[in-house]
Amino acid sequence: MRLAALLDHPDWAGVQVLAGDPDPVEIRDVRTVPDLRAEPVDAECALLVVAIAADRGDWHLDALLRRAGAAGAAAVLLPGRAELRRASSLLAERIGVAVLGAPDPLAVGLVATRLLRAPDQVVADLVSRTAAAGAAATGGVDGLLAELARVWRRPVWLLDGTGRRVAGPDPGPAGQETLVRAVGADGHPGSRLAVAVPPGVPAETAAVTAAMAVAAESMGHRLAQQRLTVERDARLRTSLLVELLQTTGDPAPETRRRAVDAGWRLDGWHIGIRIDVPAGVDAVAVRPEVLRAFDTAHLSAAVVEQGSGWGAWSTFEHEPGSDELHRHATAARRAHWLLRSSVRSAMGVGRVYRGVDGLARTLGEAGDAARLAVTRTASGHFVHVDRLGLGRLLLAWTRTDTFLPAARSMLDPLHGQPGDLLRTLTAHLDAESSLTETAAVLGVHRNTVTARVARAQELLGVDLTDPDERLALHLACRSVLFHS
Repeated sequence: MRLAALLDHPDWAGVQVLAGDPDPVEIRDVRTVPDLRAEPVDAECALLVVAIAADRGDWHLDALLRRAGAAGAAAVLLPGRAELRRASSLLAERIGVAVLGAPDPLAVGLVATRLLRAPDQVVADLVSRTAAAGAAATGGVDGLLAELARVWRRPVWLLDGTGRRVAGPDPGPAGQETLVRAVGADGHPGSRLAVAVPPGVPAETAAVTAAMAVAAESMGHRLAQQRLTVERDARLRTSLLVELLQTTGDPAPETRRRAVDAGWRLDGWHIGIRIDVPAGVDAVAVRPEVLRAFDTAHLSAAVVEQGSGWGAWSTFEHEPGSDELHRHATAARRAHWLLRSSVRSAMGVGRVYRGVDGLARTLGEAGDAARLAVTRTASGHFVHVDRLGLGRLLLAWTRTDTFLPAARSMLDPLHGQPGDLLRTLTAHLDAESSLTETAAVLGVHRNTVTARVARAQELLGVDLTDPDERLALHLACRSVLFHS
C-alpha cells in the first residue's frame, strides 16, 4: 500500500506525519514492537508499530530509527502526536524512514494489517453494510447518498450523463480521485455514482468498487421511483395549465383550488416566459436545470412542462413599474444565459397582463417570441416582446392566434380620439404616405390628413420613416379594421 493513500483512509484520520516524506513510501507488511528499545525483525518495507509510549527526548528514539532503517522498515508509527526533537526529525529524513504519530497506534496498525492481509474480509464487510444501508435509507436519492457517505465515510455524488453533479456535496468530485459506477435507471441515461477514493490501497479500492455495484442497483430503483413521481407531477401541472388557458372568464372553484395547491397565483399581473429546446430534450428530466437557472438569476416564476420546452410566468401583486419590468427582463436574460450553458434553448418573454385571461395572453406572446428567438443569434436566442422591433414582431405573429390581440393593443391609444385616426392612418399607409391621395380617399383637406397622421404618430409613439414600424402599423391597421 502507498503510505500517502493509507493516510487518506477514514480509519487513519487521527494519524499525523511527524517526520519524513510519506509520498514515495510503500507498505508491504506491518510489524509491532513493544517499545523504543525493541529490535526490529523481518521489517523490510514494513510499518513498524511501537505499542508503548516513551520519552522522545532521549537517545532511545534515535537508536530505534537507526535500527529500523537498517532493517529496511518504511515507516515507524509512534504513540501520541507530540513533535519530535529537531535531531530526530533530521535523522529520519536522512535515513529515509517516515515517522508517524497516533493516539492509538495499535488500532490503526490493525487496520493496516487487515487491509494488507485480509482484503477479502474488507470487501465482504463493506458490501454487507452497503446492502443494509440501501435497504434502510430513507429520503429518496439524497437520503441514499447520505447513508452511503456515512457507511463508506467518503464523499459520494450522483452525476448526470455529462459528468456534472446532480446530488451530493458541493462542489462535486472535480480534481479528486474518484471511482465511478454507472446507474441503470430508465429516464436517467448516463447517471453515475462517484465516490472519492485515492488509489494506493488495493483492498479499499476493491471494497468500494464492489460496494458501488450494490449501491448502483439501489440508486437505480430510487431514480426509477423518483421519475414516476416527477412524471405524475408534470402531468398534473401541464393539465392544470391547459385548463386555465382554455378557461374563459373566472375559473371554476376546483380549478382555483388546484392552482392554490400548486402554489400558483391566478390574480395579479403576469409576465409570461417560454423556453423552447430541440426535439429529444427531456423536458421533465431537465426541469430542475431550469429551476436552478431561475433561482441563480433571482427570477421567481412557476415552471410547467409544455411540449418541447417549458412555459413559465412571474406574478406581481400590483402592476409592475418600469424599474420592476427592467429588473425582471434582466433576470430572465441571465437565467437563459445560465440555462444555455447546459441546454441549447431559445427564450421569449411576453408583456405584463392581469388575471387568468392575461396569463393566457402573455404566455401566447412569449411563445411567439420564443419561436422568433430560435433564429436570432445576435440576441443570444432571447427575445423580449417590449424590446423587439414592431415590424419584425408583427411579421412573426401574423400566423399566430395572438396577432390580432397584439395589433389591437398597439392601436388602442387611437380608440375614442376625434377625427377617426385609425381609418385615416390606414388610408395614409394604403396610399404609400401620399397626403394628396389620402385626402382624396377620405374626402377631407390635405392639412386635415397631416394633422391627424401627426396626432396618431404622437399617440402611438412610432416613427413612420422607419420601414419596420411603418409595416407593423400597416399590418395592425388592416387586421383591426377587417375584424371590426
